[in-house]
Amino acid sequence: MREAGAGVKLSLPDVAGLTGSVVVAIAYIGNLQGKLRSDGAVYSLLNLIGAALILTSLWWAWNLAAALMEIFWGATSLYALARALSRKNA
Repeated sequence: MREAGAGVKLSLPDVAGLTGSVVVAIAYIGNLQGKLRSDGAVYSLLNLIGAALILTSLWWAWNLAAALMEIFWGATSLYALARALSRKNA
């Protein structure tokens, strides 16, 4: 058990995972507030970045279920990003 008042030391993978989680949450909140469209490039890009950062953190603290979820999340975001960009260029 940690002593009261002991500082929390975050490793680089911890920072990557936490940052990824915040990025995904920002995208989700932005969508709920109507600031980001779920079919827009920015929303998809934020989700892709978040999934990549979380997956990176899982490299050091492996969890198969979480890794599969982030691979799926990233692949879906990449597909949505490609669709959004192709619509924009059409």
